[in-house]
Amino acid sequence: MQKKGNKYGVHRVVEPLGVLPQPANKIDNNMDEIYDNEILIDVKTLNIDSASFTDIKARAQNNHEKIKEIMFDIVAKQGKHRNPWTGSGGMLLGVVEKIGDALIGKTDLQVGDKIATLVSLSLTPLRIDHIKEIRPEVDQVDIDGKAILFESGIYAKIPDDMPEKLALSALDVAGAPAQTAKLVKPGDTVLIIGAGGKSGMLCCYEAKKRAGVTGLVIGLCHSQKSTERLQKLGFCDVVFSADATQPVSVLEKIEEITDGKLADVTINNVNITDTEMTSILCTKDSGIVYFFSMATSFTKAALGAEGVGSDVTMIVGNGYTRGHAEITLELLRESADLRNIFTELYA
Repeated sequence: MQKKGNKYGVHRVVEPLGVLPQPANKIDNNMDEIYDNEILIDVKTLNIDSASFTDIKARAQNNHEKIKEIMFDIVAKQGKHRNPWTGSGGMLLGVVEKIGDALIGKTDLQVGDKIATLVSLSLTPLRIDHIKEIRPEVDQVDIDGKAILFESGIYAKIPDDMPEKLALSALDVAGAPAQTAKLVKPGDTVLIIGAGGKSGMLCCYEAKKRAGVTGLVIGLCHSQKSTERLQKLGFCDVVFSADATQPVSVLEKIEEITDGKLADVTINNVNITDTEMTSILCTKDSGIVYFFSMATSFTKAALGAEGVGSDVTMIVGNGYTRGHAEITLELLRESADLRNIFTELYA
């Protein structure tokens, strides 16, 4: 008889007791027995959050053996892969191995289904047995291991019409384009910071679709390579490269592009720190700043906006919005250019 589990996975929390799995310092990652409302996953690939993997690579000086050591150590200490320096996790690709008795008939999953979890690794019980391959350029790590999906956990079945690594790369950032679809209105001026990355390109495409011919989509990229790539894709009206940690110089550029009107909506997708004020200053009063980036300091954002007298509405980058997986996968089906670049870069 399987033990009865809590819907949100509180039964797996070791320390401190009473908190949810995400903020917990340690959770139980014993996979020998599962609770009645859990799904056991045979893990194939970890898609590490961009802010987290950028940090890990820097600490390991891009040495793959040191990256492995850091990842093993994180999981050994916490029972999950929550980066202790960034607080972020990622998500995983795997195969359903076992379904708890209480979920039989209540889930559309079956043993053998390939799924991507759409909840963070920062709350997912995880056991890494072996790290097989590290692909630092796409933030993916192939492993042998097991993981638990709680009853409240969300997931997406891997579709049959695209490679699993392609689907995984897009689902990892599914919240960003789906939130963009909700925020951007026809005629809006939209600034996307970190526009040349994975979430950035999806947001650019979705923003242009929503803003329409009367809108203006501006893409800010970090490198010349990503700038040229985004220019060729044609998803933005204006693309330029700049250091997003330098708010004054970026503001001057945005003022020039918009004739001083600034952005109605700014979407921050970067994987580095100290870009909060650039996002705030470039957005008009009563405008919206959406911080999808897990490198964001919400203390810096809140106090910084107050300090410059900015009345922007700031939205925490919730990685989930209803239908986000379906919306994002549909973008890859809708745009051959988007699918081709994602295939080239991430699959």
